[in-house]
Amino acid sequence: MDAQDKGSDARHGPAEPGTPGPRAPLPGPAAPADEPDEPVVPRPEASPDSEERAARAQGGAQPLSGDSGGPRAGVAALSLRYRIGVALTLAVVAVVVCVHLGMTFLHVAPPNTVSRKHSETIADWIYPEFEQNWKLFAPNPLQQNVSVQVRAEIRAPDGASRTTGWYDLSAQDGRDIDGNPAPSHTQQNELRRAWDFYVSTHDDDNRPVGLHGALSETYLRRIMVMRLDRADAAGADGEVARVQVRSRTTDVPPPSWSEEKVSGETVYRVLPWWSLPEDETRGGIG
Repeated sequence: MDAQDKGSDARHGPAEPGTPGPRAPLPGPAAPADEPDEPVVPRPEASPDSEERAARAQGGAQPLSGDSGGPRAGVAALSLRYRIGVALTLAVVAVVVCVHLGMTFLHVAPPNTVSRKHSETIADWIYPEFEQNWKLFAPNPLQQNVSVQVRAEIRAPDGASRTTGWYDLSAQDGRDIDGNPAPSHTQQNELRRAWDFYVSTHDDDNRPVGLHGALSETYLRRIMVMRLDRADAAGADGEVARVQVRSRTTDVPPPSWSEEKVSGETVYRVLPWWSLPEDETRGGIG
């Protein structure tokens, strides 16, 4: 009987010569042999710096801590409360600057609907500190030399009084400006604009005209008192009891090629004596 007649038993019989026998099953996993216990060395914890360096090495550009990586400076270094205070301060300054620029523009601009409607508000803002003597698109350069002078009546402690000579304050400002590459606004304009303000608010008899007459008089008087105090006009023991102001005006000579004729006469305008309040007798400004 051949292998076909034996059925399934033919597969389990001894292998005939030249015929491969059945494959032996693969051995199972070997049981782990008993090994002596080894001490477990704990893995050191990574520091934030090492983690950050590892993250950067792997292409991570952002630090793990979420910080920007550098110390804060300037306003950013302040607390939230102080940052809010700085922001409010800057906002107030910006508003004041915008208002001032707007008021100055309306003052020097040609008359318009807005400047006519708010003329009193504009005048209260501009006069006397920010007054301008020119108009936009229509400047009026000065053609006269105006020198403002002052003298004082000094009261001594024993009740005696004396009158000083005339102090030429405009000439003093001119000496301070001459040769100075950056003269101050006070040296250039304070005295001149104070006098122009007074003249524009008073008639030829020195009587106030309009609402700013008393203000211009007080402003000019206080400047005189401060200038006299700087010059030590009262001396060590005296007090300035009264002041008197005058102007000396001469026309600017025309150029040689001009046919214009001007008068070479010097014109004086003398104001009445002004008595000083008690707080101004020693150079105060009230």
